[in-house]
Amino acid sequence: MPNKVDKRGRDGAIARIAARQHGVVTRAQMLWVGVLPSGISDRVTAGRLHRIHRGVYAAGHPNIGNEGRWMAAVLACGDDAVLSHRSAAALWRVLPQGRGVPAAGTSGSSREGVIEVTVPGSGGRAIRSGIKVHRSQTLQPGDRTIRDGIPVTNPMRTLEDLRRTLPREKFAAALRQAEFLRLPIGDRLSPDRTRSELEARFLAVCRRHRLPQPEVNVRVDRFLVDFLWRAQRLIVELDGWESHRTRSAFEEDRARDARLKVLGYEVLRFTWRQVENDAVGMARSVRALIRGAE
Repeated sequence: MPNKVDKRGRDGAIARIAARQHGVVTRAQMLWVGVLPSGISDRVTAGRLHRIHRGVYAAGHPNIGNEGRWMAAVLACGDDAVLSHRSAAALWRVLPQGRGVPAAGTSGSSREGVIEVTVPGSGGRAIRSGIKVHRSQTLQPGDRTIRDGIPVTNPMRTLEDLRRTLPREKFAAALRQAEFLRLPIGDRLSPDRTRSELEARFLAVCRRHRLPQPEVNVRVDRFLVDFLWRAQRLIVELDGWESHRTRSAFEEDRARDARLKVLGYEVLRFTWRQVENDAVGMARSVRALIRGAE
């Protein structure tokens, strides 16, 4: 009877630890509460523990969700490890949640993704056991925090990591989402000031075709204009269907354009279809007006 009680007590201790860690527990934690190595093996054989990474197990069942997978990856990498990069961005909700980083040669929706974790130190990067390990000599205590019980890089550090690894458009989208969520991201990042995917795509066209950088979402007279080349007095407005499909919106746009022309500005309007399908022609029109004004 005492042995059975002790066993139940140890099972209860495992369950309490796992409950605090999104369903996962480490070998070291089980040994600390008195579970023998043979007891861990017996629980694995009986299906009460499920190996996720070396030394990290799901307690009860293997369906631990994203939070459990993130927690397991951090625990597998040691006490100083933190969730980072795209995995941290998913936890902060600035990138869509998925199963991790796509493995080489797979699509973003692949279930073979890996989870990104950063640990202090040097020695390059590695992918092991479904984890992409970043070793960083610049990871400071202030870069670390806890979210939903998971050690993770804070929003500012997460975005700095993303800026080095994501395409420009995707990083801009993540930055906009962080601002929308009012996450503490400081003032070291330079937002592109775009307010929509359409505006971000147009700005990407400008970069791709080496057009001079416009001011984004700035005031001219009493209007907030989408893009402005101030020296050339050129304005570009983007007509997304949702905000420009009514007769009143159409008339307001024309009255606005007329007022801006009186003030000496040339106004070009482009639709989503043009941004998506006629980037070359659009860039050519903008460049011609910029050169003509110089």
